[in-house]
Amino acid sequence: MSAAGSAGFEGDTSPHGPVGPSGLLDVLNVASVVLDTEGRIVLWSPQAEELFGYSAAEALGHYAAHIMVDERHLDLAVQLFADVMKTGRSWAGAFPVRRKDGGTRLVEFRNMRLLDDRGDVYALGLAVDRSTVRELEREVALSSRVIRQSPIGLAVLDTELRYVSVNPALERMNGLSAEDHFGRTVREVLPQLEVGPLEATARRVLETGRPVVDLSATGRTPADPDEEHAWSFSLYRLEDAAGAVLGVAVSVVDVTEQYRAGVEAEAARHRLAAVADASARIGTTLELDRTARELAEVAVPGLADIAAVDLLEAVVKGRRSSLGPAEPAVIRALAVEGDGAPLALRAADPPGQVARYGPERLVTECVRTGRPVMVARVTGEDLPRIARSPEAAELLRRAGVHSYLAVPLIARGEVLGALDLKRTGNPQSFDEDDLLLARELAARAAVQIDNARWYQNARDAALTLQRSLLPRHPPVTGGLEVASRYQPAEATSEVGGDWFDVIELEGCKTALVVGDVMGSGIAAAASMGRLRTATNTLAALDLDPAFLLEHLDRTTAGLDQAIATCVYAVHDPHRRECRIANAGHLPPVRLRAGRPPELLDLPTGVPLGVGGVAFATTTVDLEPGDRLVFYTDGLVETRRQPLDERLDTLLALLEGPDRPLEEVCELLLRTLHEPENSDDVALLIARATHPA
Repeated sequence: MSAAGSAGFEGDTSPHGPVGPSGLLDVLNVASVVLDTEGRIVLWSPQAEELFGYSAAEALGHYAAHIMVDERHLDLAVQLFADVMKTGRSWAGAFPVRRKDGGTRLVEFRNMRLLDDRGDVYALGLAVDRSTVRELEREVALSSRVIRQSPIGLAVLDTELRYVSVNPALERMNGLSAEDHFGRTVREVLPQLEVGPLEATARRVLETGRPVVDLSATGRTPADPDEEHAWSFSLYRLEDAAGAVLGVAVSVVDVTEQYRAGVEAEAARHRLAAVADASARIGTTLELDRTARELAEVAVPGLADIAAVDLLEAVVKGRRSSLGPAEPAVIRALAVEGDGAPLALRAADPPGQVARYGPERLVTECVRTGRPVMVARVTGEDLPRIARSPEAAELLRRAGVHSYLAVPLIARGEVLGALDLKRTGNPQSFDEDDLLLARELAARAAVQIDNARWYQNARDAALTLQRSLLPRHPPVTGGLEVASRYQPAEATSEVGGDWFDVIELEGCKTALVVGDVMGSGIAAAASMGRLRTATNTLAALDLDPAFLLEHLDRTTAGLDQAIATCVYAVHDPHRRECRIANAGHLPPVRLRAGRPPELLDLPTGVPLGVGGVAFATTTVDLEPGDRLVFYTDGLVETRRQPLDERLDTLLALLEGPDRPLEEVCELLLRTLHEPENSDDVALLIARATHPA
């Protein structure tokens, strides 16, 4: 095999066969000239033709010194040639050479003596244009200096993606010497780096030749094994002058600071989005339990895998609470939410349950101090301070709870309770960013929870007052069988001022009253109580219904901003009739055997408290078995349907065979009273009987 062919195997230790030549000799364009002992040219390469300008035919057989050396340098050239031939020592240096065109070129020479198999001696001259050599030297020197002094990590990977070269900057980045890189892949050198995308990209660059810029990767290196870093990789295919693929050149820039800034910015955006979401989702009603549930739902799964909202029992009851260092916390669970953690959910206090947490418990510490408590990495020793019981602690251990955070719910300077957060499936521990977000959510939700609990306390008080003012009438009076219902408004609305009354009068007569004080809350309930008292007092005087309403109208005018509607009826079983007066209220329904239900045609009148308009009494027949249905507008009014349609539905429900009054009350409430209706309902049904 020729020397040129064998050169391709240099440095190749694998039996893969011949490889392509490097392009360095092509860049240098090395000319070869062989002289005999007399100095005549016996071999002349094509590169020599290009370098010196003489063709082989013009050069062969001629004395090299005569055609290549200026007369001024002839003696020196002859002496150098003689020394090489006599001593066998090679000579290297630059020598001015005369070209065929008469020009002079400085040429780098490597001269050496050759010996063939017959013992004949020759001289070999390897010549390169010195300007080409100097240019290559400058490029190599510059490249070497740039590579060594660059703050950017630089590496060359061969076609098998093994390191063949690294610069000092990359050594520092990776925390390994160059020798620890050579012959190994990136995966072997940096096992804590996610190298799959990098390797796939490098292979694609090798295959296509298209460079890739700014490929991101994160991980850890021996240089800083405890901190996550980020790098930007740029890759391009490395080729020699002849186009042979040598491998992949890689530049590496540490972008950890930018990466962390981006992560922090993303975290900030996440917090803002979570807070905005919380603002929209928390506090949609004034229902305490629902508000707490909304907070728990916002926290899961974005912030925690398990979220519980707990309030101090004293706070729920409307009292202020302050805990001493040795006092336990009596806490009511309002809501708990979990994402894929059934064991941890079983360990949580069920909503509505009241539990006593000792002073050593973390949630007790949170509500006592009003400061967050965070255990970034939960150990077995921490679980008993987190769970409500040893059994719950074991459930939390089995669920894989590894991080815990409790944030106080503080509104108007008062600690209401705590937002309790745990992580199981999320591998990240709670950090300062999570704490910041949790505090934001807790601060916003605490105000809504505080509003809800005060509203609930006020509503409970009004409802208690309302119920205490409603009558406990006997099911049968002198000539009537009576059934009634009071349905308060939903928890999202305040208690109204609806009432009914059944008043026994002399002579087996009975007064029936249904009314509705406009407004809501304790004020409406109090006004209703005063009107009911006045009605009972006036009814005892056996006044005509219209005259009684006139007195009530004057009483209502004396109440602050009170307006009420009312129907007042007096049933006389002996006369088999009922005298009725209406003050702006919906008309009662009369049911008679064999006839369809009918709305009584009564003068509507004006509400009590308006004044200036007289009331009228209407007498209607009421035979034994006939029924009267009194109701307030909360039973039939809705926002979606006209009142006439709702009244037709009421009549349709009352049509048919006679049924027990209690059953009719249940049917009407179940069918007509819609959950979204924000008004309470008073319902009174009376059936005429034979007088005793």
